[in-house]
Amino acid sequence: MIDKELLAILACPACKADIELKDNRICCTNIKCGKKYPIRDGIPVMLIDEAE
Repeated sequence: MIDKELLAILACPACKADIELKDNRICCTNIKCGKKYPIRDGIPVMLIDEAE
């Protein structure tokens, strides 16, 4: 699980909006962007090329 303090300082690399944890993924809160980043072995993969 991702630490809440870490989530508070992370931002979407594509649009710099806030993120939230949903369905074991890091999700951008910006409706226009909406990218979803995977979490592998407990580490968020915040690469734009890896996003859905």
